[in-house]
Amino acid sequence: MPPKTVATDPTPAALGYSMPAEWEKHEATWLGWPHNANDWPGKFEVIPWVYGEMVRKISAGENVRLIIRHKQDEAQARRIFKNVGVDLRKLKFVLHPTNRGWTRDTGPIFVKRKNETAIVHFHFNAWAKYDNWRKDTKVPETAAKLLGKKLFHAESGGNPFVIEGGGMELNGRGTLISTEECYLHPKIQVRNPGLGKKEIEGALKNYLGVTNVLWLAKGPKGDDTHGHIDDICRFVNRNTLVLVKEKNSKDENYKPLAENWERVKDFRLENGKKPTVVELPMPNPLYFDGVRLPASYANFYICNAAVIVPTFNDPNDRIALGILGELFKNRPVVGINAVDLVWGFGSLHCLTQQQPV
Repeated sequence: MPPKTVATDPTPAALGYSMPAEWEKHEATWLGWPHNANDWPGKFEVIPWVYGEMVRKISAGENVRLIIRHKQDEAQARRIFKNVGVDLRKLKFVLHPTNRGWTRDTGPIFVKRKNETAIVHFHFNAWAKYDNWRKDTKVPETAAKLLGKKLFHAESGGNPFVIEGGGMELNGRGTLISTEECYLHPKIQVRNPGLGKKEIEGALKNYLGVTNVLWLAKGPKGDDTHGHIDDICRFVNRNTLVLVKEKNSKDENYKPLAENWERVKDFRLENGKKPTVVELPMPNPLYFDGVRLPASYANFYICNAAVIVPTFNDPNDRIALGILGELFKNRPVVGINAVDLVWGFGSLHCLTQQQPV
């Protein structure tokens, strides 16, 4: 963890900043080029080609800022993107050493007021689980320098405050949803030792400009982040949520996901209204090398030109794409095969981070 700090500057909320919703217009999407073969043992060779398909869809409507370690990464990326038909003029390469490529959690998180954006640094620490994170935690600093943006260092009680982009879901109007499993568990993967629910909610309000924090219970099995919200529940507009549901009562996900459905009944948005909640199916259990993987259709990414959705060669792929297609009327909903990608315990949303206009 970074050393203890003392807050002297006003917080983003005090200055009128807040985090926009993902469906609001982007200037760019940030991605980190994959290079850590340990994240996908035995499958790493195919992962850059999955990136190729992602970037082809995303770059149709916005720039892509790709974090690379060196020129060899750039050369490999250019070759793959050219082969799959990406317009290379839409690529902006950002030179920065990284440990991994999960940019939702390590990349710059943008807040906005009127036509001005700034970056919040949430001091990533590898989900309070892994030792190799010190390169990743500096990505927001590099982004702020590159873009000339104001950088806020999130803190609570004089200590750096840790949260990942995949652990929070916002409607851009004041409501944020997270899970107790991920950020309030007293013993497992504790990001902010000593902080309780009140302090964590206070930090979220201060640095993201939200006014209303809601808590679901748990995420699906296989998620090594210990309950990121982006595998469970997502806003599709300011008033509507999709929430995953496991219908097989014998599946180990059945009870924890059913508890989320009980909790959401009591949810109220920032305006006091109940959200509309739409059921999103889960794919059938997906295993590799005997390990249950966190396969979920909720890990979609909303970009300017499309909504890209992970698919798993599963009968429920078609159902999930149909549900999301009915909810997103203003952009196409397209599937990207994520069977190999999810072996890294993450998927499309985990790899991306939006930069609002």
